[in-house]
Amino acid sequence: MSKTLKVGVVGAGIGGVTLAAALAQRGIEVHLFERAAAFGEVGAGIQMTPNAVKVLNALGAHDALAAVGFLPEALVGRNWETGEESFRIPLKADCPRLYGAEFFHVHRADLHELLTRLLGDARVTFNAQCVGISQDADKAVAHFADGSRFEADLIVGADGVRSEVRRALFGAEAPHFTGNMCYRAVVPFEQMPDFVAPEASFWFGPKSHVVTYFVNGGKAVNIVAVNETSDWVEESWNVRSTREEMLAAFAGWHPNIQRLFERVQEVYRWGLFDRDPMATWTQGRVTLLGDAAHPMLPFLSQGAAMAIEDAYVLAAALAAWPDNLALALQRYEQERLPRTSRVQLEARERGRTYHLADKEEQARRDAAYREQQARNPHAGGIKTDWVYSYNATDFHPETAPVSS
Repeated sequence: MSKTLKVGVVGAGIGGVTLAAALAQRGIEVHLFERAAAFGEVGAGIQMTPNAVKVLNALGAHDALAAVGFLPEALVGRNWETGEESFRIPLKADCPRLYGAEFFHVHRADLHELLTRLLGDARVTFNAQCVGISQDADKAVAHFADGSRFEADLIVGADGVRSEVRRALFGAEAPHFTGNMCYRAVVPFEQMPDFVAPEASFWFGPKSHVVTYFVNGGKAVNIVAVNETSDWVEESWNVRSTREEMLAAFAGWHPNIQRLFERVQEVYRWGLFDRDPMATWTQGRVTLLGDAAHPMLPFLSQGAAMAIEDAYVLAAALAAWPDNLALALQRYEQERLPRTSRVQLEARERGRTYHLADKEEQARRDAAYREQQARNPHAGGIKTDWVYSYNATDFHPETAPVSS
């Protein structure tokens, strides 16, 4: 007779909530712990690429996502100064045919809210700040700041880039500041403006790049503006900046960028820090998920998508092997570590190619983009075909080969 697993999930961001929903749908007892006082996501827009949308569809979230999301026409590379296109990857018409799911732009808060509606029987405790982890052969225990504790068969750390669970397992690790800082803002519009294309526009400039796209069903434009800096910038979503600071950082850019930035009311900035891929995420009855396991630079727009994929695969492995936790966790890592490690490293490389400062290097990069475009637009540009084609819902742990 199969054992009924009890799982504790530390962190109720996108990855943690997705895991809790996936476990609850499989009849696994799950308890979610969140340090905030209520559900809610800070941040701005997020790109839900087809690989992530396939998981959301499998969890029953497609209609809710379609109701709040925006379907971009294409992903387009542009010159920072002239606006000239270097590549165009069709999305709206091609993604369902090529990858089996759409490509949505959505506000992070809207995505998080629709995921919380999938939690079913999952229990949630707020104001729960994890301060440590202990375990023995029979159980894992999460310890909280108020003195409470939670025992389970498995504890999952989905508590982000500053994961307490990761620190408890593997020790403190000083992340590497990449020399990049990012401005984020959302600009509402009563009517869709003519100076922002209904696309994911990647504007490449010297030592900087800007990404713009619509969210809130086309009622707002999300801005991600990355600039290299010699000054250390805090790793936080909540540090305020100003419109004037952002405009000064991107002075001389295309008039459409200037017009958009001039309409910004609230802007935040944070430093981009990098960490190398890990060899394992698991110790005994404790494992990691999402940014706690594989924090990555945002240059492939895959941070949330990787957490969503992780959640589905981990839930599937636990459901397949409830009597053999070690095997379930081995299958989870075997499936996910190679992929997330590659995404981490490829995102790092995109940061280099997006920010070429030498004009001859820029010209060679853009010429290569155009040559790739002529051959196959989906294999060119920022080269994400391999990212989007992956399908976590095809993972079948009971038949996957076991690595030695």
